[in-house]
Amino acid sequence: MRRHRFGRLAAGFAALYLAVVIVLAVVGLVTGDLVPLWRVVADPDGYTADEIRAWPWLPALLVPIAAVQAWAYREVLRGRLRGEPARHGREVRLLRVALYAMVVYVLTWRLPIPYLWWMSLVADVIELVVIWLFFRVLWGSTRRWPQVLMLVTGVLSVMHDVVTTISYQTGDYLFAGQDWTWALDSLWSVWLVSLLVAQARDPRWSGATVRAGVIAVIFSLLSSGSVSIVAFGGSDAVAWKLMMPSLLGAVSVFSLVWWARSAHDLGTLQPSAPRTKPVRARAKWWPLPAVAIVLPLVPAAVNLAQGVPFWLGPKNVLGDAVREYTGSEATAYWFALDLLVGVGAPAVLILVAVRRRTRTLLRATTLSLFLLGGAGAVSTFTSGHSTFFGELWLYPESLYVERGAVVPYDGTELLSPGISPLWYALALTASGLILLFLYAAPPDHRVRHHVLLAGLASAVALCLLPAADMARGPATDCDMPESWEIDTGEAEPRELTAEQKFVCSLRGDHRAQSLHVFPDTTPDQVVLAYGRHLCGVHTRNDPRELARLKVDRASLTDPLAGICPSATTIVQAAKAEQDQEIAAMQADSQAMCDATPRHRPRTKPARAIRMKEPQWTDYGVLQTYEEEGEEETEPDMDPGNGLVSSARGILSVMTHPDFDLCVTLETYTRRPPVETKGWDKVVEVGYYSPGGQIVLYDSLSGTELPNLALNGRKGHYRIRVHYAWFPWKGEAQSGQRLLIMAYPGKGDREIVHRNRKST
Repeated sequence: MRRHRFGRLAAGFAALYLAVVIVLAVVGLVTGDLVPLWRVVADPDGYTADEIRAWPWLPALLVPIAAVQAWAYREVLRGRLRGEPARHGREVRLLRVALYAMVVYVLTWRLPIPYLWWMSLVADVIELVVIWLFFRVLWGSTRRWPQVLMLVTGVLSVMHDVVTTISYQTGDYLFAGQDWTWALDSLWSVWLVSLLVAQARDPRWSGATVRAGVIAVIFSLLSSGSVSIVAFGGSDAVAWKLMMPSLLGAVSVFSLVWWARSAHDLGTLQPSAPRTKPVRARAKWWPLPAVAIVLPLVPAAVNLAQGVPFWLGPKNVLGDAVREYTGSEATAYWFALDLLVGVGAPAVLILVAVRRRTRTLLRATTLSLFLLGGAGAVSTFTSGHSTFFGELWLYPESLYVERGAVVPYDGTELLSPGISPLWYALALTASGLILLFLYAAPPDHRVRHHVLLAGLASAVALCLLPAADMARGPATDCDMPESWEIDTGEAEPRELTAEQKFVCSLRGDHRAQSLHVFPDTTPDQVVLAYGRHLCGVHTRNDPRELARLKVDRASLTDPLAGICPSATTIVQAAKAEQDQEIAAMQADSQAMCDATPRHRPRTKPARAIRMKEPQWTDYGVLQTYEEEGEEETEPDMDPGNGLVSSARGILSVMTHPDFDLCVTLETYTRRPPVETKGWDKVVEVGYYSPGGQIVLYDSLSGTELPNLALNGRKGHYRIRVHYAWFPWKGEAQSGQRLLIMAYPGKGDREIVHRNRKST
């Protein structure tokens, strides 16, 4: 067993850390306070501590993460192997010192000290030294162009970090809001990848160190920032969007391990390992490999013929996860992957694998094909909300956004052109199966999990075969604009066809009773096929068939009325009967108002209007509101007189909402005589009209009365309101009489001329 200089100390510290975490987990479960556990493992600064609740599953998630962190501490603290240290020269010694300095800087983020922005600049200087020393130490051990690439990308990455730190400290925010910053963020990943390639070919570093660096690159893409050197990171609902960066940061300890192991290995004499030639599979008859190469090109050619060069597009759950939980760098890489698969780039990968035929390359290619096939299936069978808090980044808006859509784009405004991703999934999975069949290792070299993988891939391909035949067709957007949105110009009016109305009735909250509910992303043709099947059931009206489907014919009638003739006939007959009833009620109301006695004014009014048709209100209030641009005055909706209230620019008349109104309006040039005979209530109030528009209306019912102002005159008025019940065919069908007089006059005093209960 290989011993390290500080192995026991490192193991003891790691065990102690893990024990503390377990104790905090137990205490948190008992007391219901998991914040200390959360801060120790995932969020030392406590930025998201307020979001943590006593979730019983949280310790089960954080303890394994703490175990990974304990392993990382052990890897960092154990030092190099015991024995004679390696002698690689002065530059190697300086590189080890710089690497350990970088490790110390990373570990300071776990200490309870305030943030000092200039420490980032110190770390940038150390990292710049590391980049130069790596370039010098690796000179001659690999080709020149990777070394030059490593030096250029590393220096540019550090310079970008320095400029960003200084600009944010001075408040300039130099790169904020720029769409191209993902290219700068990717510089560190490019530097590390090129360095890992050189380390893999250099005997001074072990394979475990290189693997830690590879995992560090992957986690740097998952993190919300551009560099993962710092490897740690009001209701009962789980705030995943706030917690996920801390969780990813807590488990992203591999960059720290890579820094430390790179220094440890340089101080250790690595055992010599002979280079083995890659094992090549035997060449196969070309028709089958050619089929594997051509298959990914078939769906790509169909999509390109329709002008769609993408595999999934922006409207899918995987793209949503990448955008929400990673940074711009990973989002750009996801876009590139979407474009490459969409134009058939996997065919090139298969061609290279078939030509070289090395076991490692064939296995990696086969696994990649299966993963891409699975991703296509997942994105098809799941629906994402796909909300963009800005413009559609990288993807062409002309291809994926509906006309008239405004920023931010919602998933309902995004289109899904092209063929279903299931065709890609089927083609990629089939190509992977062909490679697995042609170039699988001999039985004596075959590993069990390879057999399991082959069986699983076959099952997936068979499952995708029938589903891939489903056309991807359009899905109607069932979110109709509100009337106020149309009035303000924020949305255009929309009219749905009868088929679209049926589709929307079976989606979301608009679902019909006893019928199947479809997701919002289901193509219209699938929903309509289901509706036509139900139309046949409705038309046949077979009791046994209805009982077998557990539906009632009456419950099918309204949902199917727009697409099924038998249901349409029933609905139209019911509507005609209802229209007759409404017409009879309206005729009766009109007869009632015609029967009310006409008012005979004692003084000739300047204008008198007797409303020909009965009026009604939605909630019993007629109101005028003359806006002045000043602070709004709240109307009195419960005046003491029970009939009318007024304020500057606001006049409210209270009636009963369940009975029709027979209204007469009169405007005078001077005060008319008071009349109380035949009225239940007569109340007079003062009113100031700032605009000369005394128009009483009810916005909900659409009732609007003519202007009471005298020739549009502004200023002070006196408003006298007369109100009485009018008996008509019994109390249940009584009506209301309303006489409103207006004349110029000062004074805000309220005068109640009569106020008695109606009989």
